[in-house]
Formats: sequence, C-alpha cells, structure tokens
Amino acid sequence: MRGEILWEPPADVLDTTHVGAYLRWLADTRGRRFEGYDDLWRWSVDDLDGFWSSLAEWLDIRWGARPVRALGSAAMPGTRWFEGATINYAEHALRSAARLADVTAVVAHSQTRVPVALSWGELAEAVARCRAGLVARGVGRGDRVVAYAPNIPETLVAFLATASLGAVWSSCAPEFGTRSVVDRFAQVEPKVLLAVDGYRYGTKDIDKRDEVAAIEASLATLEHTVAIPYLDASSRFGHGAGSPFGHGAGSRTWADLLAEDGPLAFDRVPFDHPLYVLFSSGTTGLPKAIVHGHGGITLEHEKTLRLHHDLGEGDRFAWFTTTGWMMWNYLVSGLLVGTTLVLFDGDPGYPDLGALWRLAADTELDVLGVSASFLMTCRKQGVVPPPHRLRSVGSTASPLPAEGFRWVHDVVGARVQVASMSGGTDVCAAFVGASPLLPVRAGEISGRMLGCAVAAFDPDGKECPPGDQGELVLTGPMPSMPVGFWNDADGEKLRAAYFSDYPGVWRHGDWVTFFEDGACIISGRSDATLNRGGVRLGTSDFYAVVEGLPEVTDSLVVYLEGDDDDVLGELLLFVALTPGTELDDELRAAIGRALRSELSPRHVPDGVHAVPVIPRTLSGKKLEVPVKRIVTGARADAVASRSSLADPDSLAWFEDFAAQR
Repeated sequence: MRGEILWEPPADVLDTTHVGAYLRWLADTRGRRFEGYDDLWRWSVDDLDGFWSSLAEWLDIRWGARPVRALGSAAMPGTRWFEGATINYAEHALRSAARLADVTAVVAHSQTRVPVALSWGELAEAVARCRAGLVARGVGRGDRVVAYAPNIPETLVAFLATASLGAVWSSCAPEFGTRSVVDRFAQVEPKVLLAVDGYRYGTKDIDKRDEVAAIEASLATLEHTVAIPYLDASSRFGHGAGSPFGHGAGSRTWADLLAEDGPLAFDRVPFDHPLYVLFSSGTTGLPKAIVHGHGGITLEHEKTLRLHHDLGEGDRFAWFTTTGWMMWNYLVSGLLVGTTLVLFDGDPGYPDLGALWRLAADTELDVLGVSASFLMTCRKQGVVPPPHRLRSVGSTASPLPAEGFRWVHDVVGARVQVASMSGGTDVCAAFVGASPLLPVRAGEISGRMLGCAVAAFDPDGKECPPGDQGELVLTGPMPSMPVGFWNDADGEKLRAAYFSDYPGVWRHGDWVTFFEDGACIISGRSDATLNRGGVRLGTSDFYAVVEGLPEVTDSLVVYLEGDDDDVLGELLLFVALTPGTELDDELRAAIGRALRSELSPRHVPDGVHAVPVIPRTLSGKKLEVPVKRIVTGARADAVASRSSLADPDSLAWFEDFAAQR
C-alpha cells in the first residue's frame, strides 16, 4: 500500500526553482533534455563524470589548479574525483560577502544570551581576524583545531577560519561528557582547542569548566586553548596568564584570538584534502574518525542545498542540531549557496514544544529541519505553529511515520513540503530525500538524490525488484564519501566498514524498499533487524505503530534469537509512557492489538516492559543493538559509552532487567 499524495510540485516549478534553471542550462549548453526527474536521476548516475563536471561548471566552482576531469576511476573504494584540482571550502562559503556585505548572513538565537546577527561583511571580517589569530598560534595546513562549543557564531567563525588555512576541524557539543570528547579529539591530536565555559538549557545553567580542564589535561598535543565566555559573558573569565580552565599556559579568550586584523585569504588545497573529521556514534569501542575533504563536501552540499532544498540568496535556513552531529556541518553549508543561516542553541522544548515553530515564524524561515521524533512529539502534544512562511520542513535522524507527514500537512500547512531524508555521517549527506520536482507521499521518502546510485540488494548481491526490501547500497561513488578514516593509512578499516559484504559496492546498513517511481521507505538499521521465524521485521514499523498510541512517548524493540532453528526467540518491546500512565494488562493488550491489526501477528511482542527512558545517542539514535547485548548479558560499559548518550543513566534499567532475567 502506497501513502496518499500530500504535496505536489506547482505548475511553474521549472520556472521558479534552481533545479529548473539547471535543466534549462543543460539544455542550452549541453543539449541535454529530460522527460522527468527519474530520467534526470538516471543520467546523473549513469554518467557520473558528465553530471558532476556540468554541476561544477553551473555552480561556478572556484578552482585554483583546474581538474583534468570530474571522475578518474569509479572503482570503490579508492575513487578519484577531480584529480589535479585545488579548492577551498571556506572560499565558497564566503564568496557572497563581497556582493552582500550589508545583508544578514547569520542570525543566532540562544537560551544563554540575547540574539546575535552578523552581516556577510561582519562574518568575513571575523573569519579574517580568527584566521590571523590561528596563524599567530602556529596553525597551518594539516594542523587540527577542535571545538567544545555549541551552535553559535563563534563556532561557525572558527570553523571557516580553520578551513581557510587548510587546517582540519572537528567539534563536539558541550553536552558530551569528558570521556566522549577525549575519545574523539585524542584521535586527531589537536593543536588548538576552543571551548565554552558553559551554557543554559531551558532554565538550567550548566557549568562546563571542570570538564574542559579535564579535556585539556588529556590532550597531549594541545598547545593553545581559546576560552569562549558564553554562560557568563560579563565575567573576567579567561583573562590573564594560564588557562581559564585550570591547565596549560597557552590559553586565551575569544577576544584575544580575534584581536589582530588580517587578510581574508584562502589556501586552495587538493580536492580530497581533509576539511573536517566527523565521528560515528561510538556506542561500541572508539568512535570511527571519518575524514571528509574540501572538494567533496563543497560539491555535494551545494548540489543538495540548491537543487533539492531549492535554497539560494534571500532564503533563510535552519536545522535543529548540535555541533556533535553531521547536520551542523550540513546546516553551515547553507552559506555555500548564499542563504541566511538561523542558528539555535538550547532546549527545543522550552518553554514548550512551540519554541522552534515560533523561531521559524519570527526569523521568517523558508526551510526548517528537525528530527522525525520531534515532529511526532509535536503531533502527540497538539502543537499548533503560528503563521509562518515555511515552504519546507526537513526530517531526518530516523524514519518519519506517515502520521508525521500528515501532521505537517494538516497542521503546519498543506503548501509545506515534507523533505524526509536519509543518509549518514559517513558521507555527511543524504542518499535519498526530497526534490521540488517530486510529489510527497505519506510515510515515503520522495526519491533518490541526484548523483547517488542507490539501490536495494538481496543477500546474493542482486538488486531487489520494486516493492521488495533489501540492504541499502551505493553501486557508484559520491564525491562526499570519506577520503579515509583517521590513522587508517592502508584503508583497511574503511574497507571493512563499507565494502566487506558486497565487493566494490557500499553497504550502508539500512533496510530500504524502493518503488517503481523511485520513492522509498527506510525500515531501520539492518544490524538491528528482527528476524522472527525467518521473516525480517523492520524496527521502524514497530515504532510508527506503538508511538502512535497516546500512552506511549518512546519505544525500543529487540529480538533475542533462539538457541537453534527449532526454538523461536523472544521479541521484547520496551516503552516509555506519558506521565501518569501505568503499563497494565489492558495497555499491553491494546499495544498487541495495534501491532497485530496494523502490521501482522508476527509483530506482537512476547513481552512489553515499561522503562523510565529509551536510551538514545546525543544525535537521537536509539541504541537497539547495545540494548540487545545488555539484555543477553553484556556489561553496559562494554557495549556503549555512557557519555555519548543523551541520558548517561538510561542503560541502568536494562542492566537490572538482565540481572533479574
């Protein structure tokens, strides 16, 4: 059964959108014309060299040394993109500054301080000063600069200044615990650390100075710490000799870093030169340090933001994210296409769940991105946004159930396109998502992204027919695929992570079902799939039904396999309930009936258990595999880093549950 169509492209879409302008340009300059989106997509993956070279020209990419061609070898891993080219991400992010000097580039709202706005000219000047400050501290090409800071202008400025030098950036949100930060930053051996003293979340002040001191003490390569007085901007925090956090002699404040004027210059580096290091969730072992390059990120993000989100000059763009999630890197790339960024730091539920919707109205947002769980919670709590000019609401982090699509259509607005997307930190981009040229159906992602050769494979490595569920794979390369893992010189870890199941094909780890028109449904992580009696059950199907019940706020399901083929396993469902609700036999029966009628008898759990909170990472992902391992006897500390969790104590209940079993 396909979801009903909730949104369709307007009749003038080819005349009013950036993708329409690109299609006209292709027709005029390349003689290429397409029957529709599917025809365009197929060309974009069948002729990767032609597509990406045309896009680089249409986007007016600023090369230093020009490339010989877009694509050398398409073999994966080891694909070579734009060989011989030099480029700088920050140069593209700031190229609007010369023409739009007095136009607002960044608007920052926070629960810690009053709103801040920067024009393009002010942003460029701050980046130039920060660049000079980093140079004075010995930072150059290839050196690492890390930040323990939230989604605020200082973090953005420091990132762009770092990129302008060809140095390498990495960041963690200040809600990360000390161990999680050290596990990440120690891998890249930074020279400079930027850190806030604390922040306010809702009405709660959270002092982070002790954590920063501990982080400093654990980073042997650190030469300088730059303190950003954020929680208490009026104090003399960080002034004078020594570290404001209690360690080291090379520490100064943000004002010190920007004290000297300097030129706005850009070191054009090879296409695959490291831009930043992103980290996997780190629920087991050390987080993977995933290296992304200047060229791949510049092209991939410009493509997606301009052709898929239809963003450009005059538009306003926000995504609720922290600096520890790839969506922050995605958000700040809005500068590449000349949009005004709206940054938000704080509790999205304070003073109520309407906070982000009021922000969207007050700042006149065109595109707002949030998580699927946020949309579903708004639906459940009856949030009604104020009048706004939003034309698109992005959704990611987990599959958005059909009810979430309908809520946006019915409550946020029928003219608002739901841009449900799926991708990953691994590529810092999306494989599947929305397009101005594609309709939106309830519960479905609209289509494959341009240039993404994405498919569903069966266990034998054959493409699944439309309507059949399979492993989400990429049969061709993307420019934003990692240039490598940090400290993985021979590429062994990277090959093991993505290419060990299907040689030469990227296996991402999601279950996906594609339809004839290219739309798809993501059914959850394939490593967390429930194989009950020989039938694969996607976890997202459970969550859509269970969390649709008014008594349930969150849920997690695991399947414990039997000892052999003749012994069925045990399907366990854990639910977090609304305040005042008790899990009694009546509610258990109601959950079972809903799963049986909306899914199948195989989806009815053997046991339903109420928990205080469902364990999630700081980026909002449920810990399905770690919980399964804990329930079967593993220690929580052996399967998950508590400091990488939204609630570090969320695993304690499952340890007690396992002990009682």
